[in-house]
Amino acid sequence: EIHLVESGGGLVQPGGSLRLSCVASGFDFSSAAMGWYRQVPGKRLEWVGSINGVGNGTKYFPSVKGRFTISRDNAKNTVYLQMNSLQVEDTALYFCNVDQFWSQGTQVTVSS
Repeated sequence: EIHLVESGGGLVQPGGSLRLSCVASGFDFSSAAMGWYRQVPGKRLEWVGSINGVGNGTKYFPSVKGRFTISRDNAKNTVYLQMNSLQVEDTALYFCNVDQFWSQGTQVTVSS
């Protein structure tokens, strides 16, 4: 059974940083591309970025490129989302994803 357990959200001031972690189990993690998404209530789910299974290829949504970094530790079955220079507009519920499976979501709130 596939599980994705996320942690690391919280409240941060504009310009601050947070790192989200997503621990995966139940599948061959090192072979799976992983994605990060976010959603604001009342708005559509938004893709944030993705990383390939090896960890040497990433893609980002334009508004986060240069501020967010996705990485992974295949020995720990964990994917990370490092978020720097956070903006109020980054406030959302963040999810990690593989295929049709989703983490429980963690809230990131950027506010002064």
